[in-house]
Amino acid sequence: MAPGFDFDQLRTFVAVADAGSLSAAAPLVFLSQSSVSEQIRKLEARAGVSLFTRGKLGVATTAAGDRLLGHARQLLAQSEQAWHDVRGFSLSGELRLAITDYFRPGDVARMLRHLGVVYPALRIHVTILKSGIIETGYDTGEFDIGVSMRILGKSMAREGVAGTQALSRETLDWVAAPDFVLDTGAPLPLLVLPDTCALHRFTTQWLDTHHVPYTIAHVASGVAGLQLALSAGLGVACLNASAAGPSLMRIEKLVKGRRLPKLPEAEFHLLPARRGEPDWVTQARQALASQLAAPTALN
Repeated sequence: MAPGFDFDQLRTFVAVADAGSLSAAAPLVFLSQSSVSEQIRKLEARAGVSLFTRGKLGVATTAAGDRLLGHARQLLAQSEQAWHDVRGFSLSGELRLAITDYFRPGDVARMLRHLGVVYPALRIHVTILKSGIIETGYDTGEFDIGVSMRILGKSMAREGVAGTQALSRETLDWVAAPDFVLDTGAPLPLLVLPDTCALHRFTTQWLDTHHVPYTIAHVASGVAGLQLALSAGLGVACLNASAAGPSLMRIEKLVKGRRLPKLPEAEFHLLPARRGEPDWVTQARQALASQLAAPTALN
């Protein structure tokens, strides 16, 4: 048997490693769980070693799996790069990309690294900002491509920018540390970003509308700081699913049956092309859209 690997099996292997389980990886590669399992079985047979350890919480790569993972990412990226090159699709230039802090914080670095391998001549300058600042800056030409968040629902929803491309939709949840306990009769200790954040304004208005007493217990400068404050047990926050992280608990009620009001969904959008923009920026937007809209396993 000649040495080498099947690219479909490698693609499935990377999806399982990233998602942490066979079931979570299945929608990422548009296969059934049984097909994912079969591809991993064939890949391990081809490699001659176990690539994953299995447990109740999912799978983790073995030492051999870790080594193969680095090769697999590089091979898949080079294959994609070759495909684009043969078709005459090449990207080069300085791209100014602005992304809302709430958009899949655990995935953005990986996606941008992938794009850097596939398009080595494309230099991406990333700025993490609030959605309102991104949309204003995009209108004035500060950024080439922007990703913002829109809160959905019949009331108190933000209209956003017309002509945007929807990337993904996520639930908004009330989250806190697993051991968080609210004192009886105390107002809800709310953790937020500064009041220039649209989600901050929405959350406080939502609680006011539903007559839930609260106090601003902590103001973080970004989502990472908010996650740390939540993990420390300082209070409760409203976060979209991919920004909540695995260490936090979704909560619906507090003490003595006090329930928190049900939240709408959030939708992430790629801002529309500007009239007269260079062709390579339009191509870069299309390439980014395919990466940013890819499914991800939410905790």
